[in-house]
Amino acid sequence: MRTLPWELRKLVAQSRVRAAFVVCLLAPAAVALVLSVQSGLPKDTLFGRHVLTSGFALPLVLLSFCALWVFPLLAGLVAGEVFAGEDAHGTWPALLTRGRTRGEVFTGKLVAACLVPVALLATAALSSLAAGVALAGREPLVSLSGSTLGPGRAAVLVLVSWATAVPPLLGFCALAVLLSVVSRSTVVGVAGPALLGLLMQLLSLLGSLGTSSNALLTTPFLAWRGLVREDAYYGPLWQGALVSLGWAIACLVPARLVLLRRDVS
Repeated sequence: MRTLPWELRKLVAQSRVRAAFVVCLLAPAAVALVLSVQSGLPKDTLFGRHVLTSGFALPLVLLSFCALWVFPLLAGLVAGEVFAGEDAHGTWPALLTRGRTRGEVFTGKLVAACLVPVALLATAALSSLAAGVALAGREPLVSLSGSTLGPGRAAVLVLVSWATAVPPLLGFCALAVLLSVVSRSTVVGVAGPALLGLLMQLLSLLGSLGTSSNALLTTPFLAWRGLVREDAYYGPLWQGALVSLGWAIACLVPARLVLLRRDVS
């Protein structure tokens, strides 16, 4: 873990990572501003019809959108370059002669590549909640079961709902790491998770996989829907956590083996 501080500094110094933090911080406020001046509402999304009546609806609308399109992109944006970037710049020989083993380098890069996307998610979650409250106030939220959730409980459920996206987000980080290590290409590492996430979404929407769609890495992003109810159910949440863990192991074990056996001379 001695390499972790250095890897974190390298990631935070990248302009695209800083830009991602700015977008996660400001985009919810921009969405709230647009909704406040337009007549129509995003009624085709969960909680879309309540965004002007409860400040806790907007963060859940944004969570639905981010789960479908943004989180895989964030994972690739950060984790997809962390290994392939060393290949692109030819810095592996210099990096591995600084008294650090390949295992230490892999662990440091992996932890950094997971911490930054989680920080981006937390930034988006808090910014979304603040934007929603600024837009519609702290009025009670109507849950998916039709019951009314008080402000305190609604705020907690919003933050917990965003937190449920962490396991699949880390799964996509592991996928980005595998693509980055195996391909040695920053393009594949960055774009690959987003494209595979889109493919998984299409397969899920087509319904051709049946119950097998539960094994897709995008399915756990929907587990939060079972929480925002009077009679909350947690089955999809635990199942999604296991699916995310399975994907992470399946990606990280070969990625580590490939890096440990690679000739970088």
